[in-house]
Amino acid sequence: MTISDDNSSNLIAIAKKTRLAALKLAVLPTEAKNQAIEAIAQALETGKNEILQANVADCQAAATQGIAKPLYKRLQLDEHKLRDAIAGVRDVGKLADPVGAVQIHRELDTGLILKRITCPLGVLGVIFEARPEAAIQIAALAIKSGNGVILKGGKEAIRSCEAIVKAIKQGLSQTAVHPDVVQLLTTREETIELLNLDKYVDLIIPRGSNSFVRFVQENTRIPVLGHADGICHLYVDKAADIDKAVTITVDAKIQYPAACNAIETLLVHGDIAATFLPKVAEALQAQNVELRGDERSREILQNITPVIEKDWETEYSDLILAIKIVDSLEEAIAHINDYGSKHTDAIVTEDAEAAKTFLALVNAAGVYHNCSTRFADGFRYGFGAEVGISTQQMPPRGPVGLEGLVTYKYQLTGDGHVVATYTGVNAKSFNHKDYV
Repeated sequence: MTISDDNSSNLIAIAKKTRLAALKLAVLPTEAKNQAIEAIAQALETGKNEILQANVADCQAAATQGIAKPLYKRLQLDEHKLRDAIAGVRDVGKLADPVGAVQIHRELDTGLILKRITCPLGVLGVIFEARPEAAIQIAALAIKSGNGVILKGGKEAIRSCEAIVKAIKQGLSQTAVHPDVVQLLTTREETIELLNLDKYVDLIIPRGSNSFVRFVQENTRIPVLGHADGICHLYVDKAADIDKAVTITVDAKIQYPAACNAIETLLVHGDIAATFLPKVAEALQAQNVELRGDERSREILQNITPVIEKDWETEYSDLILAIKIVDSLEEAIAHINDYGSKHTDAIVTEDAEAAKTFLALVNAAGVYHNCSTRFADGFRYGFGAEVGISTQQMPPRGPVGLEGLVTYKYQLTGDGHVVATYTGVNAKSFNHKDYV
């Protein structure tokens, strides 16, 4: 796709303004940032009706265009969701400031002092499909961590995002944080150009479908933080409490099936399958969940759809669940590590050793014992909110809050010290004394 020179220069100008505002934000005291966050919360409350009306218009337009059901669910922003998002903003304000923490304080030699201090990344580029409340969460986290942010919502959420960012900027205009620290892009062409701004943008965070995230990863030189799939598993062990397992399974599937932390595959130990599967199937089918099973599970649940190989690697984001019977904990772990997306996987068991093995050997950002995978969320973890969930092996991993939006720098202070003093025949030794 070709980007016009006018569009390119305009986006560069936006990015420069964002970086300048971010540089000023980076040195503001915690109190000033917290005041800005509270101002955002108040502005969102004041603009509530405008935001909700904009979302209704987005939803109506999306329905007319035949938007997919999971994406429509993410697009909807009702009063309850907005209230929770505003509460999340205030929770971010209560968190410890991640900027300026001294991680290392070391005397290399008398008068030669080394510090490693946390600092903002700079400018974040966050691209997301639907889910307009993401703009609220991300803006709050960016400001608390001292970063500028360029937001790009999906075309289906354009009215909602414009109303939200309008409120955020109005709130910031009354504070020490310049409104330019938060920007909104609205066109696909700007998305493509944003991915090329490695001179001005320090991290790209994509939130959306598998294909969307992969597109971003393959079309930028900027570091990308995100996950391409949310293929989550629940394994019901032979030592599981049956009633507990039914409750957890139902919650993990139907509480919000469009979420990336909803389960897509249910693994059941063969020793309890005949007892457990009829009970869980009844509970799930009462919630209109379509069940797809392997040959062994269909001998117990005879009216369910046969599973195919593709089901094991599909993120349905819908009321569909694949079922497989396994003969051991090891087989369950192997299946998860083969087909999982390293997002969140859980075991239900009363066997402490089995749980310990599962938690140690399943390769995922979140591994749970006797609880729903739906807990994989920055708000529920006490992060206030999250900019996204990372399934990469290197940190940050899992729900990414403030700690994932800062880096660090080494500061060295001396008094005429030179390296020559510490080399050669009469080299002086370093102290390497850490301050407590």
